[in-house]
Amino acid sequence: MLDVSHVTKKYGKTVACEDLSFHLDPGSVTVLLGPNGAGKSTIMKSIIGFLRYQGEITVAGWPNKSVEARRIMGYVPEMPALYPNLTVYEHMEFLARAYRLRDYEARIEALFERFELSDRKKKFGDELSKGMQQKLNLCLGMLPDPEMLMMDEPMIGLDPHAIKELKKTMEEMRERKKTLLISTHIIDSVDMLWDRALIMQDGTIRANVTREELSRRGESLEELFFEVTENLSREDMSHPEPSDAEEEAQA
Repeated sequence: MLDVSHVTKKYGKTVACEDLSFHLDPGSVTVLLGPNGAGKSTIMKSIIGFLRYQGEITVAGWPNKSVEARRIMGYVPEMPALYPNLTVYEHMEFLARAYRLRDYEARIEALFERFELSDRKKKFGDELSKGMQQKLNLCLGMLPDPEMLMMDEPMIGLDPHAIKELKKTMEEMRERKKTLLISTHIIDSVDMLWDRALIMQDGTIRANVTREELSRRGESLEELFFEVTENLSREDMSHPEPSDAEEEAQA
């Protein structure tokens, strides 16, 4: 579904992503992990076509910036970008018309019901709390029902109910053979059904592993993450360095 080949993105002299290459199978769920500043948002914005870059990105064989690719891609940005003069419902209607969707009203209502926005349909974007803005952000990304959906830190600001519903939605999309790419720096938030994990640091991919490969190694995703990003082995995590107070007590 998605092929990223030797992609490099620079902001002036700063290299945000360097020579990234990976492939996402159709109908798979991939988590993109890494600390803040690892380059996760940059590569996602490059894939969706918001940034210029060196390298090649294709979606279902089409160049990512082509009309054909854009028709099957969806994107939930980290920060909601809402229009202050549009109501919650008008945001959804505007997107539906932009995508030329048909019979979209029932889908809007179902998404509103799922993410508890039904009673806020007439509220303006700038009247919503940050959590409600994020819920609308998710609904906007899901409304076109894209074949491939990318979500950048989708659980930030969500309440427990919304997190539960989002995870359930992700599982349902996977069952329907949709392709998902989920970026996060919070490992606990991706304790769900996933097929592949990409771990980034300093603009490069330090690990590319499937759930099966990790299971065969008897290693958890958290252990691999800290091993890659902080150079911590499983033994280090089980026996952390003693604090100064502990060392003094032992002395």
